[in-house]
Amino acid sequence: MKRVLLIEDEKNMARFIELELRHESFSVVVADDGKTGLELALKEEWDLVLLDLMLPEIDGIEVCRAIRERKKTPIIMLTARDSIDDRVSGLDSGADDYIPKPFAIEELLARMRVVFRRQEEQTDLARTKLAFRELVADLEARTVAKAGQTIELTKREYDLLVVFMKNINRVLPRDVLLDTVWGYESAVETNVVDVYVRYLRNKIDSAQEGSYIQSVRGIGYVMRK
Repeated sequence: MKRVLLIEDEKNMARFIELELRHESFSVVVADDGKTGLELALKEEWDLVLLDLMLPEIDGIEVCRAIRERKKTPIIMLTARDSIDDRVSGLDSGADDYIPKPFAIEELLARMRVVFRRQEEQTDLARTKLAFRELVADLEARTVAKAGQTIELTKREYDLLVVFMKNINRVLPRDVLLDTVWGYESAVETNVVDVYVRYLRNKIDSAQEGSYIQSVRGIGYVMRK
C-alpha cells in the first residue's frame, strides 16, 4: 500500500481527497499547515506528497524546497493559483507535477499514476546500472564507460569490475574474488586475481588520478570512496 502525505489546510478539500484516496487503497496522512507537513515529510518515508501551495506557517514553495534538499520523494502541488508564474515557481522549487484547483479526482489519480510510473522506471534504470566516480557499468548491455567513453573489457575483466562496483568500500579477499568470478570449482590460483586487477587498472586508471582499485596488503582489494 502506497503512503501519501497530504498537506492541505482547506478542511473540506483535505477530507474529500483523503476519502477518495483511501477508497483507492492508499494510506493517507493529512497535515493542515506547512510546518507540520514539512516535519512529517522529512521524518517519515512517503511514496508521494500532495502539497497545497498556500499554507499557514510555511508556504508550499518553501516546504517543497526544504523537502527536495533532503529527499527525492515525488511531490504534486495542488493550488487554486494557476498563473504561469505560479506553475514555474512550483516546478522550479522541485515539484514533479502541478495541478490547479478545482480538479476532478480522476485527474489527480491519473497524475499520481504518471508520477509513480516515472519513479518505477527510474528505479528500474538504477538497478541496471552501477556508477562509481567516472565509471558506469550497464548490467543489461554488459558495457562499461568512463566519462562517457566506452572501455573494452573481456568477460572476466567485466565480471571482476562489476563485483568491485557492487561492493564499494568493502575489502574483498582474493579467494572471494576468485570464487565469485571464476567459480568454486575453478582450477586457477588466487594470483590470477592479481593479474586481472592489473589488466583492469591498465584500462580504467589514468596517470592524473589515483587507482580505482586499491590493494589491501595481505588480504585483497577494494574500491573505496
